[in-house]
Amino acid sequence: MNAPQHAWQFRLRRALNWLPLGLAYAFMYMGRYNLTVAQKALGDKLMPPDDFGWIFGIGAWVYALSFLINGPLTDRIGGRRAMLLGTLGTLSANALMGLTLYGNTHWGWEFPIFGTFVALYSLNMYFQNFGAIAIVTTKAPWFHVAERGTFSTIFGVIISLGIFFAFDWGFAIVEATRGTFKGELGFWASVFQTLAGTGGTGVNQNWWLFFAPSILLGTMWIAMALWLRNSPAEAGFSNFATGEATLSTHGEREPARAVFLKLWQHPVIRIVCLVEFCSGVLRNGVMHWYPMFAADVGFKKAFLVTANWGLTLLICGTIGAILTGWCSDKLFQSRRAPMAGICYGLMIGAVILLMTTLAGNLWYAGIAVILISTSVIGVHGIFSGTATADFAGTKNTGAAVGIVDGMVYLGTGLQAIVIGQIVPQGAAAKVAGNWGWWPTVLLPFTILGLILALRIWNAKPQAKATVVSGSDANWQIARGKNDGRGIEPVA
Repeated sequence: MNAPQHAWQFRLRRALNWLPLGLAYAFMYMGRYNLTVAQKALGDKLMPPDDFGWIFGIGAWVYALSFLINGPLTDRIGGRRAMLLGTLGTLSANALMGLTLYGNTHWGWEFPIFGTFVALYSLNMYFQNFGAIAIVTTKAPWFHVAERGTFSTIFGVIISLGIFFAFDWGFAIVEATRGTFKGELGFWASVFQTLAGTGGTGVNQNWWLFFAPSILLGTMWIAMALWLRNSPAEAGFSNFATGEATLSTHGEREPARAVFLKLWQHPVIRIVCLVEFCSGVLRNGVMHWYPMFAADVGFKKAFLVTANWGLTLLICGTIGAILTGWCSDKLFQSRRAPMAGICYGLMIGAVILLMTTLAGNLWYAGIAVILISTSVIGVHGIFSGTATADFAGTKNTGAAVGIVDGMVYLGTGLQAIVIGQIVPQGAAAKVAGNWGWWPTVLLPFTILGLILALRIWNAKPQAKATVVSGSDANWQIARGKNDGRGIEPVA
């Protein structure tokens, strides 16, 4: 399970492969969670919390179920084509949502926000589904199992960067596009206002929340078309033995129905799916609702954590990803479940702290939210981003990531609809004590996640002698010295 010693040329090319891919995935996150920012920008009249819950919840379930199509499709067409397709669809759906708001404001359109956004956001989430599948599928041939903890760190940082774009850049866009400016603009708002010439027109230009990620995704689409490659062989290097397990008897790609059956019957992947369902409830149960709670109660801009919510999540996610990725490789011999169990143990304490301090000390509740965010992003990185490929194998990574990430968004959809119905609205929402049911709903999922993670504490992939060397048509063990093109093949 020792990682191969890669030449610097290979490491440089791998980094160049990942730069546009990582930024594209981060901007996809921006085009996913901009809906949360839009809810406050549009206001309760156009998008009340229960409408937001249904729009996001339905979109999340579309995302979750799309793996039935997109997972096997990605395994067939490759991660590069899947990422290009997903990026194009995401930027198009976001552009249409922005166009709806623009047309309703300037062209006399009368599209209902709820019905139109249910349809367009669901379309957006279908194409978003390609992102995680494509990114992990493309990763698998480039990283040995023993160094995939490092990849889970990269994956977690990318996710956190996307959340930063969605919230801090998103709220900056809101600030820079108000019809009337209220006070001095912040740094990012000033940058955006200078570049786009927005704001001060007497009309709130909320469509920029959707146009901005579309433009950024278009830029990354071009960069990926030029640079992104599915495997080292496609970039001029030799493929190498990754040390992963495989669902297939001889390492081949199997029919979708057979793959999904094997995935669900797999004793480790099945539990990973259930843990990630809990992760979906917890990640979005905090990420969406805490800033909404802060805005309604009235301390969002005055409290350091919520005033810089995107940056807070970026720091939390980066720390969580680094710790879980490094520790899983270095302390637990590339076993992923121990760090997931530790993180879920922390989340139990953090949710209880949040429940008991929600209406009291801001910092205690803020620390609880920070601990939950750090832990859950770390779990998501090592399970959805790494354990899937470890146990399913390169040929079936797309289907594996699809089903695991789909479970995340089944949990996301559940919490969006349930919490959207139980949080207070109107004048009642301004009283912190009325929000007590929100963190209470999260507690059972932290306990369940811990119990499940403990069941697979010692799980580790057992590599089979099915390894690539050269083309996909000839799968065999590659042995020998460094070929000078970047890697040293290992058995």
